[in-house]
Parts: sequence; structure tokens; C-alpha cells
Amino acid sequence: MRVFLGITGASGAPYAARLAHALVAAECEVGISASSAGVEVLATELYGDARLPRDEVLARFTEGLGDAATVYDPGDYKSPYASGSAKVDGYVICPCSMSTVGTVAAGAMANLIHRAASVALKEGRRLVLVPRETPLSAIHLEGLLKLRQAGAVILFAAPGFYHGAESIEDLVDFLVGRCLDQLGLDNALIPRWGE
Repeated sequence: MRVFLGITGASGAPYAARLAHALVAAECEVGISASSAGVEVLATELYGDARLPRDEVLARFTEGLGDAATVYDPGDYKSPYASGSAKVDGYVICPCSMSTVGTVAAGAMANLIHRAASVALKEGRRLVLVPRETPLSAIHLEGLLKLRQAGAVILFAAPGFYHGAESIEDLVDFLVGRCLDQLGLDNALIPRWGE
């Protein structure tokens, strides 16, 4: 399975990191693209230093992913994820900023992440958006509704507690497990309701 993972400038870097590793563990080929703000969030939330250089942040982020993951520059429109003629099974933007929501909902494409989302929508492919923003304005809600009506799955970075979470990692796994479910990937990251 080939999956695109876009990382934008909303809080939620631990979700993106866990998701990347879970996709590779599920034997997916993963294309990763992080916006400048996304890199800053990764650097801040995962490595404690917002000033780390982009290349260092992405090298750290992809450590342990092996050949299954490829990083694409946000300006790389030659990437297979920029075209509907490429075989791609799923697209996830995690975390997904409200700027990204607004841009994609407007049909605009300022980078590869926006373009990949646009491709997913126009081709009728699975697109999962993981926004993490609160509170939401009417503009945010309208953009999210527009994307849902266009076919995107809106999966808020709002983990549940009913599964008996005992750590932050358990809460991260809850959300990542739900992302994998939306992509049709079997996983055992969380206990299933009723099991």
C-alpha cells in the first residue's frame, strides 16, 4: 500500500511520528512531506528546539523508517503524490493546520501537501485530515464541512479515554489506530469496543 503523509504546522508531532512508524510496520510505502511550519512543530514537540535545521529534523523524524519512507520537499511537484495518474492508496495530513484546511477547501495549492490532498479529492481516494485546533471559528467549521462534503475524513486529534489509557503514548496510539482504521489497515494499537 502506498500512503502519503503530509505534516503541517498544527500541534500534534507525536501523532505524526507514531503514524509514520505504524505505516511502515504495516508494510506501507510512505511518502512524507512537511511544510516549514510542520518542521518547526516537529522540532519543537519532538526534539525541544524550534531552531533545528530542516534537514536535521527530517533525518531524526525518519530514523528507523528505512527504505519504506521517502521525504519529499513541499515544492516537489515531480513527486508521484502530485498526480492522479500515480497509484496511491491513501493520503493523511497529520497534524493538519487550519491554514491547510482553508487552502485545500478553497481549491488552492501552494505546496505538495495541498496538491496531494487535491489529487485525493479529485480522484475519489481516501483522504484523512487530522486537525488539532481549539476553539474553532465559523470559518474553520465551514472549511472542514466543505472538505467532508468533498469526501475527506475529518479525524480530530481528540483521543478517547474509554480504553483505559495509562500514558500519553496510549492516547497517541488511540488516534493513530483510528487513522489506520480509516486507511483500511489492520492494527491492534487499542482495544476494540466490546472486545
